[in-house]
Amino acid sequence: QVQLVESGGGLVQAGGSLRLSCAASGRTFSSFAMGWFRQAPGKEREFVAAITWSGGSTYYRNSVKGRFTISRDNGKNTVYLQMNSLKPEDTAVYYCAADLRPPIATMTDGYDYWGQGTQVTVSS
Repeated sequence: QVQLVESGGGLVQAGGSLRLSCAASGRTFSSFAMGWFRQAPGKEREFVAAITWSGGSTYYRNSVKGRFTISRDNGKNTVYLQMNSLKPEDTAVYYCAADLRPPIATMTDGYDYWGQGTQVTVSS
């Protein structure tokens, strides 16, 4: 079992920044990959970013490349998503997820545990 708790969401103006955090517990955090997904109203949950267990490799959806950065601190059992130059279309509930089965996944069914989500709203 892995428990995941997101924080850091909120309301921000377009062009602003937010940093999301996801604290993990229950298993050895440094043994599995982590990902961030988002879901806007009326839309399917979509991949945003992922990071390998060591932090050595990262992956992003095209629309966030150059604006978002995923990172992790294995000493703190936490993964982060730094979001800069936010746009109204980034508005969604953001979820972190744990991928216990290599190779690293970019689809929702590749992840085994999910957090409860944190709302990000970007106003124009």
